[in-house]
Amino acid sequence: MLKDFQEAQVLVSQLVKQFQINLPAYRAPSYKEAQARLEFIDKFFVCLGWDVNNTERAAPQSKEVEVEPTQEVEGNKRAPDYAFRIGDKRKFFVEAKKPGVSIRTDAKPAYQVRRYAWSARLPLSILTDFEEFAVYDCRSKPALSDQAGVARINFIGYEQYPDRWREIWDVFSREAVRQGSFDGYADQSAGKRGTTTVDLEFLREIEGWRSNLARNFALRNAPLGIDDLNDAVQRTIDRIIFLRMAEDRGIEPQDRLLSLTQGGGDGAGIYENLLRLFKFADAKYNSGLFDFESDRLTGRLKVDDGVLKPIIASLYYPNPYEFSVMPAEILGNVYEQFLGKVIRLTPGHRAKIEEKPAVKKAGGVYYTPSYIVDYIVRNSIGRKIDEQSRGRALNVVSSRATGADLPLPKNFRILDVACGSGSFLLGAYQHILDHSLQWYCERVDPDDPNHAKALVRVNGEWRLTTAERKRLLLAHIFGVDIDRQAVEVTKLSLLLKVLEGEKEQTIQMELFSKKRALPNLDQNIKCGNSLIEPDYFANNLFDGPSSRVHPDPEEYRRVNPFCWRAEFPEIMSTGGFDCIIGNPPYIRMQTMSEWAPAEVTAYKQLYETAKGGNYDIYVVF
Repeated sequence: MLKDFQEAQVLVSQLVKQFQINLPAYRAPSYKEAQARLEFIDKFFVCLGWDVNNTERAAPQSKEVEVEPTQEVEGNKRAPDYAFRIGDKRKFFVEAKKPGVSIRTDAKPAYQVRRYAWSARLPLSILTDFEEFAVYDCRSKPALSDQAGVARINFIGYEQYPDRWREIWDVFSREAVRQGSFDGYADQSAGKRGTTTVDLEFLREIEGWRSNLARNFALRNAPLGIDDLNDAVQRTIDRIIFLRMAEDRGIEPQDRLLSLTQGGGDGAGIYENLLRLFKFADAKYNSGLFDFESDRLTGRLKVDDGVLKPIIASLYYPNPYEFSVMPAEILGNVYEQFLGKVIRLTPGHRAKIEEKPAVKKAGGVYYTPSYIVDYIVRNSIGRKIDEQSRGRALNVVSSRATGADLPLPKNFRILDVACGSGSFLLGAYQHILDHSLQWYCERVDPDDPNHAKALVRVNGEWRLTTAERKRLLLAHIFGVDIDRQAVEVTKLSLLLKVLEGEKEQTIQMELFSKKRALPNLDQNIKCGNSLIEPDYFANNLFDGPSSRVHPDPEEYRRVNPFCWRAEFPEIMSTGGFDCIIGNPPYIRMQTMSEWAPAEVTAYKQLYETAKGGNYDIYVVF
């Protein structure tokens, strides 16, 4: 890799001369984007010090530049051509075109790169055909009607590259990005136009879906109670989002959901056809998300086409969401805010959306920033894994029964006791995936059956198989939350993480081997009050010490006590969990006593930290 400014400037000058001499040939219709990338664009970024061709043979999760194969059919593109990273953090995208495309005036490529970067929440990205180099501020929501110059903050023609090389180098070279110059440039370049981040925009979107679905469910299905109404709306939204994200990641056929809005000629409504698709997905994934054995409600509901059609249409082009590049933490941020509200029913059986009492009193929902999640995961789980790895290396006797031939001991378990939308569990799972891939790559042994099951070559690189990603999730990741909908969102986020980087072919291979593509997380992610066990109520609030009939079933349901020994019998009988991570709720007890007096009383009796004065619930956690 080149790191010297002068040497790089000389090589770029040579590229410019070559391009200038043969300019008519490069602009000809027969000259393809793939050729432009290979002959000019790749070399341009190599001059900036980036390991575009992975000459360092870095593992997939550590590659500086993620390069997507050229796709000649625009409509099939699901990812930007290049993603540039420092460590595991994406910094900017580059969208490539062939020189026959006018970067300066053509609005469609500009919308494309802005759409990718906005969905990934990246501040800047680049559009280039080598002949032209355009930098876009991608913090404002793109619109298909925008002209090519909207949000463009720099434009350089190829003849100017040698003279303006310092300007390009000081922002986009690998060294400049690593040292923070790129971030400084992005901060200075922030446009004056109003910015709407993708998570806030998507939150508004799904909050609108919730309102419309809730009103229609309540109108068309009169016997529906509050809990059933909330569950039905949440399940429907979760299922639609899962299938749409699977489409953009190449796991589901493109536009399958959208086709339901265009009529199938069989006279069935959109919801009826949607249910068929959900049931097909249940057979394919078997994840619990589409389980109609446990969910006996949504399969018999009535929903108007006029409500579902705009919901589904809003997830497709030309709307700006590109789910193939949307990070998992963005979806978690959206859902964390989304779950702060709940559907209520008026006496006239009309649905109304309100903030939950705890959220209202706390002044809103506060999502844990990803850098804090990463720091906590790295310094808890990362350290524990390092300690165990050293201990296992010193152990002369290798035993398959203890998992010594696996990247982690089989009984290594991580828990978030108030998992919310799952941000900490996602971070923990990603850490385990990265550790496991590196562990296997350092010990590739085709004769070891565990290795054969765990690794697969994709485009010449080792990756974890779907089966191994499932095994790691089921063996090591656990969570509890008092909110049933939060539990379902955590499951959804983890299932989407299992599918990251997967393609339809690998999913079909799983099905061909008569395995389901996704795990069922019902035994890993559970619903309940982590702080109060049922025995407390049996001894204090029930008619008798062994009674299980509470005088106020609604109160018992709301408190939702959780028995650790019953819910995780094997884990609790063999020493419990190895790492506890998370960010518990922050609620003052004086505030909480207004709507949850039973819990406040229980905490004072059960926990030393709750026995004196006014305190915050986080100290109990």
